[in-house]
Amino acid sequence: MQRKGMVIGVRPEKIEEYKRLHAAVWPEVLSMISACNIKNYSIFLKEPENLLFSFFEYHGTDFAADMAKMAADPKTQEWWSVCIPCQSALDTRKEGEWWAEMEEVFFHA
Repeated sequence: MQRKGMVIGVRPEKIEEYKRLHAAVWPEVLSMISACNIKNYSIFLKEPENLLFSFFEYHGTDFAADMAKMAADPKTQEWWSVCIPCQSALDTRKEGEWWAEMEEVFFHA
């Protein structure tokens, strides 16, 4: 199992919309998240900086393949089409990232 932390900005004028969307995530999207070996997925909001922090556990063996599977799913693509306009990617993210991956520097179980 791998723990993943990621961060992205959220547009201030879109915060309420983002919260509304995530209060009722589409069942097909939730099913795809599970099918891609992701568990214990949370997204946190930090205001007034307007940052979203996501945390999840990846229980698969090929993260890149599972993320490609998710990205190819039509319902997930539709979900992203309504969520992405709410987000603001960090200028410091790596090439190819939307959400910027973070390094885990501490863990205590």
